Amino acid sequence: MEEIKKQGNASDHLANERTFLAWIRTSIGIMAFGFVVVKFSLFVKQVSMLVGKPGVVQHRGYSVIVGIILVAAGTLTCVLSYFRYKQTEKVLKQGSYKNNSFLIAFTTAIIFLISILLIGYLIEST
Repeated sequence: MEEIKKQGNASDHLANERTFLAWIRTSIGIMAFGFVVVKFSLFVKQVSMLVGKPGVVQHRGYSVIVGIILVAAGTLTCVLSYFRYKQTEKVLKQGSYKNNSFLIAFTTAIIFLISILLIGYLIEST
């Protein structure tokens, strides 16, 4: 980890705030995608009933589980981004900022795992 500056100035604090807001947008996007995954499953089920072929769509409940996991991952991303924001604010005030990429690695891992689940679900359902 590389030490960047001795004293945090206003632009550093504003950059920290912009980064926090970007993480909040990311968490909202993840939660919205989870909501869409759950509701799309319900939509497909209703359309098949409307067409008169309720047995055509095999509903195993995977999309509901994946959607709930996505919403939970978005919520966790929101909480972790707040803690990261406060931690960065503290070290900027102390003048000893060191880079920490835990939140980036965590979010990447969660999205990767969920995408693998979604790919498996799509392959199985076709």
